[in-house]
Amino acid sequence: MIIQPKIRGFICTTAHPEGCSRVVEEQIQYVKRKGRLTGPKNVLVIGASTGYGLASRIVATFGAGSKTIGVFFEKEADEKRTASPGWYNSAAFEKYAHRDGHYAKSINGDAFSQKIKSHAAELIRNDFGKVDLIIYSLASPRRVHPVTGQVFSSVLKPIGQTFTSKSIDAFRGEVKEITIEPANEEEIASTVAVMGGEDWEMWIDYLAKENLLADGVKTVAYSYVGPELTHAIYKDGTIGKAKEHLKLTADKLDKKLKDIYGRAIVSVDKAVVTQASAAIPVVPLYISILFKVMKEKGTHEGCIEQMYRLFHDHLCASSSLSTDQEGYIRIDDLEMQEDVQQKVMELWPMVISENLAQYTDVKGYCDEFYRLFGFNVAGVNYDAEVDPVVTIPSLCTKQEIPGVKDAG
Repeated sequence: MIIQPKIRGFICTTAHPEGCSRVVEEQIQYVKRKGRLTGPKNVLVIGASTGYGLASRIVATFGAGSKTIGVFFEKEADEKRTASPGWYNSAAFEKYAHRDGHYAKSINGDAFSQKIKSHAAELIRNDFGKVDLIIYSLASPRRVHPVTGQVFSSVLKPIGQTFTSKSIDAFRGEVKEITIEPANEEEIASTVAVMGGEDWEMWIDYLAKENLLADGVKTVAYSYVGPELTHAIYKDGTIGKAKEHLKLTADKLDKKLKDIYGRAIVSVDKAVVTQASAAIPVVPLYISILFKVMKEKGTHEGCIEQMYRLFHDHLCASSSLSTDQEGYIRIDDLEMQEDVQQKVMELWPMVISENLAQYTDVKGYCDEFYRLFGFNVAGVNYDAEVDPVVTIPSLCTKQEIPGVKDAG
């Protein structure tokens, strides 16, 4: 079929396999140019198919030579529709990893479920023995609790009062005012249940119980803080409450892991264009301005640059993990530089629909969004027929993992 982008709101309902493959290959080539790292040998990436999770897996494999198991929940193609971009990303990653002689296997399913935790544990036991780095990078709008069966849905809302600000429809080039009513207590609790640290803790506790954590194991979850401009909808909103819970979970896990000299920590990363960030009001406009400022300064980074720095400066460093006063790793340091934020604040009130291209990098924002789905990639002929059905070489199912049993 001929695959073109079909955008509805803040999502694209199609993805291009060749485009996604090339984007993955670009990230791999970046890591190879940066040079080898000495780091973890056996890595589990929970949420491994897009964004920071995918970039983490690429850096671990092609930077540190790690064996990786990736867990994700993606849709394969059928006769009517393309696969999800994460499916194509994972297929490309495994293809390139295997070509270069690296171990890489993947598990597709609900990472919140006990079944998938059990599958991953058996794969670790059979192929690794133990795991020494666990990346937790899940982004999901809903979660079915593995014990109670209760379904939780997250919301993107302020807390305490109505929030009004300007945002953009990036694809129409329009600046508009948005108003969001505050979340109620149930919505706050549900968002924490989906995006907080409970599932991360369940993963670590389960792997510890199964004796699959190596001495000195590290586990890292990803978060975002951002500028005051976005605090009402992010840091001080429902997402912020979930991220507070994530940090409390990190502190709890850090104490649990001390017996085996392990660490649990949260890395605060830079604002980038992802499927998740595109859904957050205000954030796309902020990112568009931020891109302009940081590109002009020469400090702009995407997911792969951020994750290479995380591994190089922290996860693969011989010294202890470097954190701020609150105990976070800060990879958002270039974004939060005073001169960068001051310039963003200067431009923010000036932006209207008529000067959007002048004061922001909305074109760069849109281009990055399209690239998430394999579009706007140099060298790809989007008018050519392409087979949407792509296999992931080492996708593991229950039957393919010796000894696996459903748990819970």
